[in-house]
Amino acid sequence: MHTYLPYVDGLRALAVLSVLVYHLNPAWLPGGFSGVDVFFVISGFIVSVSVSRVNHFGQVGPLGLARFMAYFYARRIQRIFPALLVCLLATTLATAVLVPAAWLSDGIQRTGLFAFFGLSNFILAQTGKDYFSPSAEFNPFTHTWSLGVEEQFYLVFPLLFFLWGLQGGRKRWSPLLFGALLMVSVAYSAWLGSADKTAAFYMLASRFWELAAGVLLFQWMALRGNFAGAVDRPVSIRRVGAAWLSLGLVTYGLVASKASYYAFPGALPTVLGTLGLLWFLHGMGAGQWLVRLLSAGPVLWVGRISYSLYLWHWPVFVLFRWTVGMDSTSSRAAAVAIAFVLAVLSYRLVETPVRQWRGLRAMPRGGVVAAGLLCVGAAAGLSVVVTAAQPRLSVSTVTQQAHDWYPEGRDSSPALPGCRVQPGNTQLPHGYYLSYAREGCAPEPAPVKAPRIFAIGDSHAMAYIAMFKGYVLQTGGPVFIYGNAGCPFMSLRPQLEAAPACKLSSAAAVADMMQRLKLGDVVFLPSLRMPRFSDQWALFPEDQVRHSMFSEEAVRGRIDAEQAAAVLLADLRKTGARIVLEAPKPVFRAPPYRCAEAYNQSNAICRPGTTMDRLLLEEYRAPVLAAFERLTARDPGVTVWDPFLALCPPGRERCEAQRDGRPLFFDADHLSGYGNAFLLPYFLAAVRPG
Repeated sequence: MHTYLPYVDGLRALAVLSVLVYHLNPAWLPGGFSGVDVFFVISGFIVSVSVSRVNHFGQVGPLGLARFMAYFYARRIQRIFPALLVCLLATTLATAVLVPAAWLSDGIQRTGLFAFFGLSNFILAQTGKDYFSPSAEFNPFTHTWSLGVEEQFYLVFPLLFFLWGLQGGRKRWSPLLFGALLMVSVAYSAWLGSADKTAAFYMLASRFWELAAGVLLFQWMALRGNFAGAVDRPVSIRRVGAAWLSLGLVTYGLVASKASYYAFPGALPTVLGTLGLLWFLHGMGAGQWLVRLLSAGPVLWVGRISYSLYLWHWPVFVLFRWTVGMDSTSSRAAAVAIAFVLAVLSYRLVETPVRQWRGLRAMPRGGVVAAGLLCVGAAAGLSVVVTAAQPRLSVSTVTQQAHDWYPEGRDSSPALPGCRVQPGNTQLPHGYYLSYAREGCAPEPAPVKAPRIFAIGDSHAMAYIAMFKGYVLQTGGPVFIYGNAGCPFMSLRPQLEAAPACKLSSAAAVADMMQRLKLGDVVFLPSLRMPRFSDQWALFPEDQVRHSMFSEEAVRGRIDAEQAAAVLLADLRKTGARIVLEAPKPVFRAPPYRCAEAYNQSNAICRPGTTMDRLLLEEYRAPVLAAFERLTARDPGVTVWDPFLALCPPGRERCEAQRDGRPLFFDADHLSGYGNAFLLPYFLAAVRPG
C-alpha cells in the first residue's frame, strides 16, 4: 500500500472546479475544459501507483496475467461503476420526465445508453457535433465521453503494465511499450486534429498519450527509487520554482486552451504542467506553500468528491438549461449547490460504502468483475425501460400532447375507416425521397383526380409531413418528399445552398423529378426564405438578422438566385407540372416547445415571447414576395401559396405561435402537428386543379 498523496486530491479539485466553472460560463475560464486533461494524466499516474505492487506480478505466463487483469478490473469496477450507474439511471429518469424529443435533444437517449458501456464517446464522435456545439450543451450525457476514454484505456492498461512486474530486464518492456504507443498517439492526434476535430477530441486513440504520460511518469520515478521507502526528498529552490512553473503551465492551459488545437497540441501545456506537479511535489514537505495550498482542508474535500462532482454537475446544469435556464446568478448558484449536494450524497452513500464493503473484498476478483458487468447490463436494461416509458412519465406538455406538437402526423383517420397511409423510402445517388400513398380504402368516386405532389426543400418541407399525410388520406393523391440533406431549395439565399452536399442532393432530386413528372402533377417548393431570429438554443442579435436579409451582399445574392430560379422553374414546367411556391411563414424569437411549461418562463430563451410584430415580419417578407411576383409573372403555371395569411390573419398587429391554446409552431419557424392540420384546407385549395 502506497502513502496517500494529498496533492493529487488537490490537483483533482483544481481539475473538477475548472471544468465546472467552464460549464457555468465559458467566458469565465475559456480553457476550463482542459481540466479533463489533468484528470487523464492523474488517472494514468495513480492507477499505476495503485497496482504496482500486487502479488500476481511475479508469476509469468497467462495465469499470472489473468490474475492481474481480474485484480485490476475488479478495482476499477468497484471504483467507477457504482456512482456512474446511479448517476446515469437518475439522469435517464430526469431526462424522460423533463426533456421533450426535438432536434436539440436528438441523440440524448442513445448517448446515455452507450455511456453504461463506456462507449458514449463513439456516439458523440459519430454525430459530427463537437463538444463545443450547442447540441452538446443540451445533452446531459456529453460529459461521459471522458469516462469512456478512461474505461477504454483501462481495457488495454493491464496488458501493457503486466510486464512491469516481471523480474530483470523484462520489466523495462512496459515503459518501452507505453512510450512507443504514446508517440504513435501523439502523431495520430496531430493528424486527426486536421482531418476530423470532433473525433480527435473524443476518441481514445488521440487521447492515449495523455494517460500514457501519467503511467510513464510513475515508471520513471519508480526506476529512480522515488517510490521505495521514504518519500521525503531534498527540497531546493530550483525544485520549488519548477513546481510553481508547472502550476503556471496548468493555469495557462486552463485559461488559454483553444478547441481548434485539440487534442494535440492543445492539451500539451496542461499535460506537461500536471506531469511537472506530480514529479516535483512528490516527497515535498507539507511546509511548502504550494503543498499547503493543494493540501488545504477545503481543497482536499473537493478533491475527494471530485469524481462524483464531475458525474453530477453536468446533468444538473443541462437539466437547468432545459427548464428554468442557466442565465441568472440565482439559477447558476442553485445549480452549483444541487450539484455539490448530489456529489456529497454520491460520495458518502455510494462511492465510499461500495469501495469499503467487506463483502466485495472477500469475493474472488473474477466474481467482482462478473457481478459488476451484470450490474451494468441490468442498469442499461432499466434505462431502456425508463426511456420507453417516457410518454407516461413525462410532465412535459409537448410529450403529453404529442399529436398537437410533433409534425409527423397520423397514418389513419377516424373519418376514413380502413384507410391508412403507406410510407416508402427510396434512395437516390445523393439523398432520398419519402413517398406516401393511401391504401386499404373502399373504392369511392372522385370527380377530379387529386394531383400527385412532389415536394423538395429543407427541414421545412419535412415539417409538412402531417399535412401531406392528411392530403393523402383525404384525396388519395400520393406525395413524394425529397430529403434535401438539410439544405434549402430555391430559398433565394444562395449562401445557404452553396455547400457541395447541398448541390449534389438538389441536383439528384431535380434529375429524378424531371424523369417522373407529368401533366397535372404539382411541384411544391417550401423552404425557409427569411432569416431566423433565434434557434432552439439561442437568440440572434437583431443587427445580424437584418444584415443577412438587407445587406448589399444579400440583395445581390437574391437577384442572382432569382435568375437561377427562373431557369429551373422553366425546366420543371416543361414536364407539364404546375409549380406552387411557398411564401414565407411567420418566424419567432422564442421556440414554443421550449416555453410550453410554467417553469420555462424564467428561461432566457423564452423571454422574447412567442408573438412577433406583424409589420416587422412583413418587412422581412417583402423582398421574397417581390421576387415571387416577378417569377409568377413569367408563367401562369407558377403560383404562390401564402400560409402567412392563414397563420397571421390580416388586421392583427402581432402574429402568434398559438391558436386557441394549441401550438401552430413547434419551434421558432417549424410548424407543429396542429399547425399542419390547421393549414391542410388552405393547402388543398392551393393545389386543386383549375
